[in-house]
Amino acid sequence: MVVLGNEWDDILKDEFKKEYYLKLRGFLKKEYASYTIYPHMNDIFNALKATSYSDVKAVILGQDPYHNPNQAHGMAFSVKEGTPPPPSLVNIFKELSDDLGFKIPNTGNLTGWAKQGVLLLNTILTVRSGCAFSHSKKGWEIFTDCIISHLNEREKPIVFLLWGRPAREKQTLITNKNHYVLTAAHPSPLSASRGFFGCRHFSKTNKILTANGMQPIDWQL
Repeated sequence: MVVLGNEWDDILKDEFKKEYYLKLRGFLKKEYASYTIYPHMNDIFNALKATSYSDVKAVILGQDPYHNPNQAHGMAFSVKEGTPPPPSLVNIFKELSDDLGFKIPNTGNLTGWAKQGVLLLNTILTVRSGCAFSHSKKGWEIFTDCIISHLNEREKPIVFLLWGRPAREKQTLITNKNHYVLTAAHPSPLSASRGFFGCRHFSKTNKILTANGMQPIDWQL
C-alpha cells in the first residue's frame, strides 16, 4: 500500500489498483530482491510526497533516476545530501547562475525547490544500478503520464519545464491553455550547449508565476 500523505493519495488511489501497476509492482519486487535498484524502495515516490497536487507551481520533468551509488533519492535531477552533483545537475546550476546571478549551491539536494512547489518528476521512477533506462516500458511511463494528465486538469496555472526529447514528448498531454510549457535541450554534457544553456527557464518561470499572482520560486538552495 503506497501512502503519500497528501492529496495525491486520493487522486492516484485507483491507479494503484490497475492491472498495469500491479504487474509493475510484481516486477519491482523481483528486481529489488535480485539486483541493486535505485532509489531505495522507500524513496521511490519522494517527489509526490514533497509536493502535493494543489501546491504544484512548476514541473521539472526528468527521465529515469541516476543509476550510480548514493545519488538517486526519488526526485528528478536531485541527489542525496553530501553527494557531488552529477554533470547534468552541474549544468543546471551553471544555467541558474547565468540566468539569475545566483552562486553555485553547495548541495545537490533539490528538496528546497520541491517544498516551494516544484514537482521534480522523472518519467521512470526506478532503475537498475549501472543500467540506464533498464526499467523503461515496464509501466512507469503510464503512471507518470497519469500524473501529468491530472495536473493538466487543474485550473490554477502550472509551468512545465520539459528538458530533452523524452520530456518534450509529454507536451501532447498538456492541453489546458491555463498552463505554460517551456522546452529546452537536456542539461547533460552531450546536449546542454545545443539549447539548454541560455534557455533562462528559471527567470521565465518566476515571471510567469508573478504575472499570475503567485509567489516566485527562490531557486537559491
